[in-house]
Amino acid sequence: MKKRDICVLGGTGFVGQHLVAALSSAGWHVRVLSRHRERYRELLVLPNVDVIEANILDEGVLREHFPGAAAVINLVGILNERHRGDFQAVHADLPRRIVSACRLLGVPRLLHMSALNADAATGPSQYLRSKGEGEDAVHAADLAVTSFRPSVIFGPGDHFFNQFACLIKAAPGMLPLACPGARFAPVYVGDVVAAFVKAMTNKSTCGQRYNLCGPAAYSLRELFEFTAAVSGRRCTVIGLPNALSAIQARVMGLLPGKPLTYDNYLSMQVDGVCAGGFPDVFGITPASIESIVPRYVARKGDPFDEIRHHARHD
Repeated sequence: MKKRDICVLGGTGFVGQHLVAALSSAGWHVRVLSRHRERYRELLVLPNVDVIEANILDEGVLREHFPGAAAVINLVGILNERHRGDFQAVHADLPRRIVSACRLLGVPRLLHMSALNADAATGPSQYLRSKGEGEDAVHAADLAVTSFRPSVIFGPGDHFFNQFACLIKAAPGMLPLACPGARFAPVYVGDVVAAFVKAMTNKSTCGQRYNLCGPAAYSLRELFEFTAAVSGRRCTVIGLPNALSAIQARVMGLLPGKPLTYDNYLSMQVDGVCAGGFPDVFGITPASIESIVPRYVARKGDPFDEIRHHARHD
């Protein structure tokens, strides 16, 4: 590897594909480790990008591909478990293995994707506790670490507004909605990616943990109603009380693609909003959902295509 080489884990995911393209455009040589190389041919044609099939959960594999890297970026994350213990393995154990490999091989820089409200001790869900554990592990290392804690991320190819649109299209004019009052400050994927790229060359970001939010906060009900409007659909949202929200989450967690799980429900017990604006250090004015989402939310097609897609790739 050369001095401008970066090894990216999770580079084939939603944020990862946007980030890899941005790093390539910025002149970095990017090595993407993925379990399924041939699924992501759009990355294979990017200049200065190598996609390597690898089991990233194996520390021996990490040691094989980290040598000479100027930095490692960890974007790996899951919203739902297929098997008990997956959150721990992916969000907590993997970051520890990454730190170990970086230390052994002299990789000086690590950028880590965490989550807003991640907290190993007080997170209300397994997702947030495991994310907090991983975040604490990387910051305990003697490396130049920067972590990012975004609210829900949106943009072309997202699992958030696209899935909302699918559920609205499939609904018979009305939709019972769990946790309608839960609040989020959706942040544009392009702004998240820009923060990562800028952090690569800004030493003042080392050792910092950045909350990333968009310019406005919305209730889940408002986000559903916004999605219905831009999709050109009429759909009455019926907000469920807390007890029924928990039941709906357990039922929907059994469906293909798991549109909502009980652990997701627990995560929504704390609002996904930031106390301040987008961190000044990055010089970014965050984009609003109103300026971006109407460009990509589909108005046609099979309402279950997006859910099936994520069921195959989760």
